[in-house]
Amino acid sequence: MPVTAQHVRETLAAYVEEHPLDKDSLAVLTEVLEAAGDSIASRKDFRGHVTAGAVLLRPDGRLLTIRHKALKKWLFPGGHLEASDTTLMGAALRELAEETGISPDQVAPAGVVPLHIDTHPIPDNPAKGEPDHQHFDFRFLFRTTADVTELQAEEVTGSSWLSADAVTPGALRSRLMTLRP
Repeated sequence: MPVTAQHVRETLAAYVEEHPLDKDSLAVLTEVLEAAGDSIASRKDFRGHVTAGAVLLRPDGRLLTIRHKALKKWLFPGGHLEASDTTLMGAALRELAEETGISPDQVAPAGVVPLHIDTHPIPDNPAKGEPDHQHFDFRFLFRTTADVTELQAEEVTGSSWLSADAVTPGALRSRLMTLRP
């Protein structure tokens, strides 16, 4: 069964319970979730849709980023949900494996609640017939000693391990700076 609106609601509620100061910044997600229902997990819902990401932490405190081919930006591994995904965390693990070759058995989740939920705009993509829209990226923290084995050439052009202080300032950076490797 694909990721449902109920699963997204429950994950969001657990996140807000841990990070109550983020509630106001997630108002748009809450509104779209109520309007979209289960289509919140579909990349074809252009009101906005849920994506899942992996924040991968090594014992030396560095974090994995990938260079996204289409967006031409350094991002954490992650992406759209697929019909085979049953949980947001599972989608994050699948995306991590697809984009970097690091398999789920090489990582350990730091918890079941996302470390961060980011809302960000995605520009239109005429080649795919997609208007501009929003992504609601549920980012889960994982720990590993593994390294990238194979980049997904269709979507990723590079990888890099960076220190937490190099992450753009904000709630995610603050949380990362308090983690112990």
